[in-house]
Amino acid sequence: MTPGVTVRRARPSDAPQMARVHATSWQQTYRGLIPDSVLDDPDLLPARERFWTGALTQERWSSNRTAVAEVDGTIVGIAMSGPAQEPDATEQSQLHLIYVDAAHHGGGAGSALLNAVLDPDESAALWVADPNPRAQAFYSKHRFAPDGRSKTEDGVREVRWARPTATS
Repeated sequence: MTPGVTVRRARPSDAPQMARVHATSWQQTYRGLIPDSVLDDPDLLPARERFWTGALTQERWSSNRTAVAEVDGTIVGIAMSGPAQEPDATEQSQLHLIYVDAAHHGGGAGSALLNAVLDPDESAALWVADPNPRAQAFYSKHRFAPDGRSKTEDGVREVRWARPTATS
């Protein structure tokens, strides 16, 4: 991991910085997949801050695991997992999101965040935008593979990836 990167559980006071990473990462990652009108919407950052404030304070989110990666007190990465949500899910957990600011890609923050929110011994699933070769390579490195399911939401094609338990 990049020297100086610390991963810890997210706190409600982190919501503004988490929103910044979330919005910036969307702009860095999804340009060309998501309409520019969404990525450049002046409400994107405030909407992400409202989301994170709720996710870190409301009871309905309490079963989720949420972590941040920091460098010198500045949040550079975020991740959240929770119980599997698909009606037919056989996995124990679902990775809802993981984002690391592009300036910190390749430094180990993503792997540390993934390990902070997903038990390596649990089976897990996630949805990833397609195409998204960088994310897909990251998930492959962490034993995830496409399971054959896909969906399109808001014009974005997503592929479901799953990881068996460590002993499978």
